Amino acid sequence: MERRSIPSDDATSRRSFLRATGLAVGTATISAALLTNGAKAKAFADDGEGRLTRGDVEILRFLAAAEIIESDLWQQYNELGGIQDSELPGGHVITAYANALQQLDSDMSQYIHDNTDDEFSHAAFLNAYLAAHGAEPVNLDRFRTLPSSTATGAQQIGRLTNLMQLTVDTSWWTRYRSSAKNPDLGDTFAQAVPGLSAGQFPAIPRSDADLAPATHLQVIANTAGFHFVFIEQGGSSLYPSLAQRVSSAEVLRILLSIGPTETAHFQTWHDKAGNAVSKPLAPLRDPTNGLVFPDLNAPMSEDLQTNLIMPEPTVFLKRTFPAVSIIRPTATEGAAMGAVKALTDDGLFIGQPPRFFAVLRELAENADAARRG
Repeated sequence: MERRSIPSDDATSRRSFLRATGLAVGTATISAALLTNGAKAKAFADDGEGRLTRGDVEILRFLAAAEIIESDLWQQYNELGGIQDSELPGGHVITAYANALQQLDSDMSQYIHDNTDDEFSHAAFLNAYLAAHGAEPVNLDRFRTLPSSTATGAQQIGRLTNLMQLTVDTSWWTRYRSSAKNPDLGDTFAQAVPGLSAGQFPAIPRSDADLAPATHLQVIANTAGFHFVFIEQGGSSLYPSLAQRVSSAEVLRILLSIGPTETAHFQTWHDKAGNAVSKPLAPLRDPTNGLVFPDLNAPMSEDLQTNLIMPEPTVFLKRTFPAVSIIRPTATEGAAMGAVKALTDDGLFIGQPPRFFAVLRELAENADAARRG
C-alpha cells in the first residue's frame, strides 16, 4: 500500500536522543519546569562567542513551543493514517481512513510519517540548543489533557491539540495564487472551501462510527488534507518573519535551516490538497453535516486552479516594485501572536484551560518583543 521507511543507525540514534530529551512519541519526561518569568533572569549577552541575547532566547522558546504543538497534532495523524515504526511507535492505522487519505496521493502514509518525524526533530533540537546555552527548554506536558479519538487505533493518551473540532482557514489557497495582493500590505483573500471556515469538523475519525458512510470518511480525509497545508504554510511564514528579529548569526542559521523544511512540507501538502477539490473526488458533500468540497477547477479561475501550487509572483514591500514570487506573509510585527491567534481560531486548543492560553500568549509576546541587537 505504501513505501515504508527503513530506519538507519543514524535514525535510531536520533530517536534515542529524542527520548533522552523527553520529546519522543508518547513520552513526557522533560525535567525543565514550564516556562515562567523566572526563566528570563539569566543574561544572554551576544559577545561574539555564541552566547544568545534575551531576544534570541525568547524567539527560540516560542518556536520550540510551536514545534511541540505541531508534533502533537502530527502524532495523531500518524497514529491513524501514517506509518508506525521504530521512529514513530504508537497507534494503529485505520485502513479505511488511510485509504481515504490515499485518494489524495498514494504516498500519503509515508508523507505523514515523515512530516511527523520532522516536527519532533525540530522540537528536540530547539530545546537541546536552548539548554546548551543555559536557557530553559519548553515543557508543555502539564497541558497534555485533551482527549484522544476513541477510534480503534488511537493511543489513549493526553493531547495538547484537538483535531476533532477544526475550523480550517483556506484563504492561503487564493493568497498564493494572487498576482496583485499581499497580506503584508493589508490585503485579504477569499476562502477556497468556504464550508471549512464556517463550522467545526473532524480531521481524524472521532470514533469508529465515523468510518461510515464512505463519503463522510472521505470528507474527514479531505479536511485533514487541507489542514495539513494550513499548518505548514503557517510555519513557512513564521520562520522568516522571526528571523528578521534575531541577533546571533548562529540562531539566524537555525531559523534559515528549519524554515525551508516547513516550506517543503507546505509545497507537498498544497499539491495533495488539490486532489480533494478536483475531479474525480470533487464535488463532494458530506451527508452527515453538509460540508462541501467543491470542484475548484469548474470556475475556470486562476485564483482557484488546482495545479497552480507554486507561489504566483505578487507585490512585495511596495506596490511600485515588480511582482516577485515569495512566501507570504513575512512581515515581522506581531508574527508570533499572529501564529497563536491562527492556531487558536483553527480550533486546535478547544478544551484547554485559560492557563494554557496565558502561557502561549506570554511566549508569543516575548518573541515579538525581541529586537535585533
